[in-house]
Amino acid sequence: MKSHQNISRRQWLAAAATGLSLHQLSQAAQASATAEKTKLGMPGLYPGRVVAVSHPGCIVNGEFQTEPIRRMMDTGMLELTEAPDQPSAWKLFFERGDVVGIKVNPVGSPHVISCPQVLHKIIEGLQSAGVRKEDIVVYDRYRAQFLKAGFREWLPEGVRWSSATEDYDNIQQAIAGYDPDVYLDFPVTLPGYDINNVVARRSHPAKFITQEVSKLINLAVLKDHQSAGVTLALKNLSHGLVNNVSRSHGSTSLNVCGAFIPAVVSLPVIRNKAVLHVLDGIKGLYHGGPGARPQFVWEHRTLYFATDPVALDHIGWKEIDKKRLAVGKKLIVEDTPDRFSTFVHRQPEHIEIAGAMGLGVWDEKKIQKLDLALTG
Repeated sequence: MKSHQNISRRQWLAAAATGLSLHQLSQAAQASATAEKTKLGMPGLYPGRVVAVSHPGCIVNGEFQTEPIRRMMDTGMLELTEAPDQPSAWKLFFERGDVVGIKVNPVGSPHVISCPQVLHKIIEGLQSAGVRKEDIVVYDRYRAQFLKAGFREWLPEGVRWSSATEDYDNIQQAIAGYDPDVYLDFPVTLPGYDINNVVARRSHPAKFITQEVSKLINLAVLKDHQSAGVTLALKNLSHGLVNNVSRSHGSTSLNVCGAFIPAVVSLPVIRNKAVLHVLDGIKGLYHGGPGARPQFVWEHRTLYFATDPVALDHIGWKEIDKKRLAVGKKLIVEDTPDRFSTFVHRQPEHIEIAGAMGLGVWDEKKIQKLDLALTG
């Protein structure tokens, strides 16, 4: 991945927005501009299209309701793809012989994590497209968090699961479980590390994404994040698929999530394999993320569907801000630190920068959002 290219105007804009030099951003995104994009790779089959499906009965007394969620999933996939039936919708992305990963999110456990009923419908959809159970792999980076959240107990017999490492640590530079031959060379390190130390300035994708699966479904959640501003589709990939991510927010003021997130997602092995994004907004978190405190959780009762993570995250960011204003909080970009959200400046601008790097559609005028409210 040691390639060089002329920096594009989009990369120049991204560099200016983050304060990184042109040379630094060019290095960080070096693989993105030179690798061939695939048909299904970001922004995918439907650039700018986001389908939002809500149902008032999808959660009752804090419990997920299977039948309303099934209807939401079916409706969302049909509206996103305009396919005549469920198998046809899923076959636009997947076929027999694909090994498909599903990236879940356990970080807000037990209050805001990927919903089991949504996961089950994704697995069912893959099977309708001909994907074998044994070729479906549910994944999160940390084995301990995956197990604690209960994901393994949710899996139908035959569906596999995977992780990259045992559990969270503050350094994250070990590469067991990660691919030593694929990396993002991003010139920022944790405090105290030499920038000339390649281990400290590189992030390696998990072998799960480079070697184990051919395609990926990104099952993200609707959450606030105290350094990245929001943690939606893009961040579920950037911080869930590579090592050495602590350096992206090494202190309350050493925060480069704005550049780091799109740079990681630009890696061809991620950009080309993540072909479908489902944002689980049945429950959401509007403050204090990524860990979820009950006082900041709300029942949003909506699922979002897209192949374009930038358009999807733009919509998700707006929904979180809408909730924040409704409860008397400031917009994310105007907020100041408190005991639940300590960073000097949060960086939801990673979404616009990802758009400037070609990962999707940021311009709201070009986003086609379809809102569907189900009842009964």
